Amino acid sequence: MSKKVAVLVVNPVNGYGLFQYLETFENGIGYNTFAVSDSPHIKTNSGIALTADDVISNLKGHEDEFDALVFSCGDAIPTFQQHANEPYNITLLDVIKTFAEKEKMLIGHCAAGLLFEKAGVTKGKTIAIHPMAKPAIQTGNATDQPYEVDGNFYTAQTEHNLAQLMPHLLKALKN
Repeated sequence: MSKKVAVLVVNPVNGYGLFQYLETFENGIGYNTFAVSDSPHIKTNSGIALTADDVISNLKGHEDEFDALVFSCGDAIPTFQQHANEPYNITLLDVIKTFAEKEKMLIGHCAAGLLFEKAGVTKGKTIAIHPMAKPAIQTGNATDQPYEVDGNFYTAQTEHNLAQLMPHLLKALKN
């Protein structure tokens, strides 16, 4: 039976990366999108308006309804830095930590590994991460590889490397 995925969508989100995940999940993987925001109304980096299924505050406490968590990157780090104390960003870190503690799949690209690091869940994990974010990884093992699969962590260096990660991800999600 296929697994169900919670897809976290920052505002603004990298549409190219987000749509690669969603199109891959069209192959029989159930998913719900959650805006990392107070509102489900978000935009892509290029300004296209989107509406997520829900907001991240409504995912907290419902982590057991999902088998995997995707952090769909965008302008995540600058936006997170500007709004780190907002309740939705505090909830973001809590949700990531809960998924990790339950040994559920953590999936992401670009700076997702940096948010996984910030949530305190990368210790001993090998992750692919955007080259500019690599120096910030202190407890995980950041590589220069286009993608990495390390246990329950599935990461790609950038959205351009997601196509290489997707076959591994799809296989894991369908088992």
